[in-house]
Amino acid sequence: MIYLDNGATTYPKPDVVADAVYYYICNVGSNINRGGYEKAYSAAEVVLETRDMLSKMFHGYGPRCSIFTPGNTYALNFAIKGLARPGDRFVTSGTEHNAVYRPLHQLAEAGTVTVDYMPCNCDGELILDEALAMIDESVRAVVMLHASNVSGTLMPIREIGQRCREKGVIFIVDAAQSAGVVPIDMQDYGISVLAMPAHKSLLGPQGLGVMMVDPAIAGEMIPLVAGGTGSHSDMAEMPPELPDRFESGTLNLPGIFGLNASLKWLNEHADEVRAHEKQITARFLEGVRNLDGVRLAGLPTTEGRVGVISLDFQNGDNGMIAFQLEQEYGIMTRVGLHCAPLAHKSLGTFPEGTVRFSIGPFTTEEDVDTALAAIHALA
Repeated sequence: MIYLDNGATTYPKPDVVADAVYYYICNVGSNINRGGYEKAYSAAEVVLETRDMLSKMFHGYGPRCSIFTPGNTYALNFAIKGLARPGDRFVTSGTEHNAVYRPLHQLAEAGTVTVDYMPCNCDGELILDEALAMIDESVRAVVMLHASNVSGTLMPIREIGQRCREKGVIFIVDAAQSAGVVPIDMQDYGISVLAMPAHKSLLGPQGLGVMMVDPAIAGEMIPLVAGGTGSHSDMAEMPPELPDRFESGTLNLPGIFGLNASLKWLNEHADEVRAHEKQITARFLEGVRNLDGVRLAGLPTTEGRVGVISLDFQNGDNGMIAFQLEQEYGIMTRVGLHCAPLAHKSLGTFPEGTVRFSIGPFTTEEDVDTALAAIHALA
């Protein structure tokens, strides 16, 4: 079996990730911010170390501003809905995942905010001049992805962030497909909130997300979930300080132990992983270049993209093609709209969607060559 669905979740993980999860469950097991004993303190040290590694990796605002959530979708909802006020104007792009599109749509349907969409071309690239012109002092927040989960196209978040900074606009970035594989500098790019999942390019477990926050806007965010934090237990209100303000209940400690291990592994192998994924992506793209019966949705080279590659088979049903790839060739992909109808509308692949092949750090040349042979046979 050949796994080419790393855009959904990376697999396999480095061995140290499973080891760390196992270690926590078998040898630690306790909660943090509650117990006054050695195991609880040792677990808290790992959590703090993980926050600190995240802050350093993305040039955030310190470990307290690295907040753990149940997933990237939760992080984006916490930020979007926590910041929205009646009459606000939000701006987003025409390639967003439903983790951004749906909460904004909910708010717009309720009459709370208005939403404008920055245009993208048929390769999924933001039309930058038009996008920048839409961002002025009337905008509450710009919310956008860094890399498309359909086409792999990278967005110019640095340029958008600089414009937001000039106009005093909050900037929320969805780094689901880029965090860990594309460098991001939160402070340099003017990012107010950076959201990411643990289980994709950060190579950690599922069920864990990260919301990195600029403390300058944290006080404006209403906590959407309230409950026990182990701090200020006498108060009816949520504690004002970070990360407690947004971390009610028990954290996913097995997941955080796994993420701690994956971040350490990435710190040692980051350059190697990036070079490998770029090389493997280039090999795949070259193999489908000018292939009759197949349309590539997105950019034809590795410049300006990550290793997420979508193909639209012109001579057959994409769903059947994906089924054949798995049944006849042992190749695991994802087919359909990938929770991103806006992106498919920009790319011209709505409503049929695409077959998506996504590269990971452990994808081999042999994997790609086998997939290419299958694609050529089925095209």
